Amino acid sequence: MSKYIMWGTYCADVLEKRAPHREAHLEGLAKQKEAGILITIGPTKDLTKCFGIYEAEAESTVRQLIESDPYWQNGVWTEYEVKEWIQAV
Repeated sequence: MSKYIMWGTYCADVLEKRAPHREAHLEGLAKQKEAGILITIGPTKDLTKCFGIYEAEAESTVRQLIESDPYWQNGVWTEYEVKEWIQAV
């Protein structure tokens, strides 16, 4: 399986906008982690960006997970980029 990194951007009012969707978002991430697809994910300290590492058969799998996330569907994440990643060490 390949590894992928995701860089996402949060909306300007992230703390307020994410509140009603946070529980569903975290539950979905926990399921992805249990399935072995999500390695790690989290925000930058200034809450402007999100960074994640995934392990999946295809980039399309990662994109589907991101686009089905409540944060994406409700505008908490405003844009994202996925790149295949080569882990050197």
